[in-house]
Amino acid sequence: MNTLKRKIEESTNDNKPPKIDGTSLESCLDQPGDQSVHEVIRYEPSRLPASHYDHDTTEPISCSMKSLEELLLWKRNEASPFNVATVPLASRYPPLAKSPKKTLVSHDMMGGYLEDRFIQGAEVEMPYAFYHWKYIDIFNYFTHQMVTIPPAVWTNAAHKHGVLSIGTFITEWKDGEKICEEFLANEEAYRRAADKLVQISHCYGFDGWLINIENVLSEIAVKNTGPFLRYLTDQMHERVPSSVVIWYDSVLKNGSLSWQNELNDKNRQFFDACDGIFTNYNWTEQSLEWMKSYPGAQGRLPDIYVGIDVFARGKVVGGKFDTINALEMIRNHGFSTAIFAPGWVYECHEKADFRQNQDKFWGLLSDHLYIHRHSSSLPFISSLCQGFGKSLYWKGQLENEKSWFNLNAQEIQPLYLSESIGEKGWVKTHGCSNDAWIGGSSLIVRGMIPSGHTDVCARIFSLHVPLAARTFVSFVYKTSTQGVVKLSLELKTIDVPLCTFDGTDEIPACSVLPEALEKDNPLVKQFIQNCGRWASDEWTTCCFLLQMTGCSIRDVCIRVSRDEVEEDVPFSCRIGEIMLMDAESLQSPPEYVQGVCINDVVWQKGALSGNGHTLKLLLNATLRWQYPTHLVRHFRIHWRRLRGPDPRIPAGPLTLIGRCYSNLYRVVELKVPAAPGLIELLVEPVTREGFVVPEPHWGRRTISYSETSAREERE
Repeated sequence: MNTLKRKIEESTNDNKPPKIDGTSLESCLDQPGDQSVHEVIRYEPSRLPASHYDHDTTEPISCSMKSLEELLLWKRNEASPFNVATVPLASRYPPLAKSPKKTLVSHDMMGGYLEDRFIQGAEVEMPYAFYHWKYIDIFNYFTHQMVTIPPAVWTNAAHKHGVLSIGTFITEWKDGEKICEEFLANEEAYRRAADKLVQISHCYGFDGWLINIENVLSEIAVKNTGPFLRYLTDQMHERVPSSVVIWYDSVLKNGSLSWQNELNDKNRQFFDACDGIFTNYNWTEQSLEWMKSYPGAQGRLPDIYVGIDVFARGKVVGGKFDTINALEMIRNHGFSTAIFAPGWVYECHEKADFRQNQDKFWGLLSDHLYIHRHSSSLPFISSLCQGFGKSLYWKGQLENEKSWFNLNAQEIQPLYLSESIGEKGWVKTHGCSNDAWIGGSSLIVRGMIPSGHTDVCARIFSLHVPLAARTFVSFVYKTSTQGVVKLSLELKTIDVPLCTFDGTDEIPACSVLPEALEKDNPLVKQFIQNCGRWASDEWTTCCFLLQMTGCSIRDVCIRVSRDEVEEDVPFSCRIGEIMLMDAESLQSPPEYVQGVCINDVVWQKGALSGNGHTLKLLLNATLRWQYPTHLVRHFRIHWRRLRGPDPRIPAGPLTLIGRCYSNLYRVVELKVPAAPGLIELLVEPVTREGFVVPEPHWGRRTISYSETSAREERE
């Protein structure tokens, strides 16, 4: 991967970003498919907007807006194409609107836009990542900058799990008063600001806003705040149907700044104008009891998100690892919750213990969090990658031995559980980066089968996926206790008519223990042929065929069993991938990558080479192409030298540049031969199933380049 060591400081530029050339895409698409793009090398400063691209490397980055002027001058054709979320919001079960007690997480960490601002990933030893998506309903990216646009990597990860991703609009203190006086001066002004917020959310593909006005408002400004919220909410619902607008408990109806820690008559008019309220954190049980009977809350208790500050600042019921004390009280009174800054587990503890502390924190809360099921048609596929790792793997083989972080790579996450079985038995699941099948991590299932028990079962996925008449299943794992215990896949199904159930209670399901197919089975042979290889030396791949009509998968479980029952037996196994697909799709031919084009080329001089006097030539460029992204896990970007300045040197080998997760990739600081030269850039689609796509189906584009002539330099 192109993961140079990143600077942690955010690139800043107070000047208005230069306008992106509106003809860039058109000229890109006009590039003939069978001709080389020719470049005359000029070492000029990058003309790319500093707010959207790293100044030193031209890498695409996510950013905020820091002023009202910047918001009002925003134009869609100046938006960053890289920061547009590419994953549509997945269906979930039950739907958000029917969830009686919702959970919002507000991610506030060290000013925001840290390593996660690098859209194509960063080299980070131990980053912060969220992966307990099954427990939450709304993810809010929070900073103290005026308009916080969620980085696309967060929105993509949230959307894979059916979780809304919302940004933040905040004004604070004296500067905030001035901003509010301007955009809340009259109807025309607040509609103009609201329209821009709607356009930004729609353009970048996220799902709404937390509105946080933490400054005094004048009589005119507060009079217009309610209509602003209502107009913004209505417009958001029209443009982004699944969206929400939530008000933070701060300003009162008289314009004063006074956190109420509850919904009451002083702030109700703002609650009535939008989708919900996020209360401040210093509430008491009496506050909850009063709100539950408050007339203004009736019929909308799930829209009241009672705030919990995980850092436990101020006089609060609970925080840190005692957050459960607050959450339990909130749930007992029937409210939703907003958990603020759960990154405390990362900021205030050893980074090496991050996973352990993250799992402990959410495990303590799990009894009062409500699981939503991933709902989709086949295929269902997950390699359990958490979006970061010590190395990068592909089918058990090491592809890149560097630490990396890219939430675009995070796959559908399992349930992370810790359960007791009798007096001595237990089972626990957690992510681990020491080894992986695909990506940067796999799932460890470990525990103790107590005496008197023949097996234990760990539920790792809770789903809502209708089966095909013939469903092919692939299960990849390894175990360190081979011969002592036996690992098997257990699927729980329900009849399709029960799939219309909209409640939160569990529906009884039937267990299915599929039998593994032999390697000479025609379906297995086809699967092996499509994959290119069966398995690595250490990983085991089992294939199954389910022939069931009118059924839906409810749960995917790992069953660990043993023959002897007289003693306690410890076990540990590693799950690499689970895949369910329509067996007919094994015969589907791959698509072709089309329309590869190159634009926004920037040439740079690299460091001196080994002889001490030859500068390296670095190419930076944006690749675009067309391909149905719902069919791919990711794309691999390759390059090779076709011809260099010395014609006697043969063409070079195919070399991997990096991975990407959309039809757009920024080549960054690629070392190419000195001019004149001819290179080829290639786009390889990697299907969701991991099937090999023949090279003739890849996309490609050649670039020829030459030095500037003396005459051109004079001109």
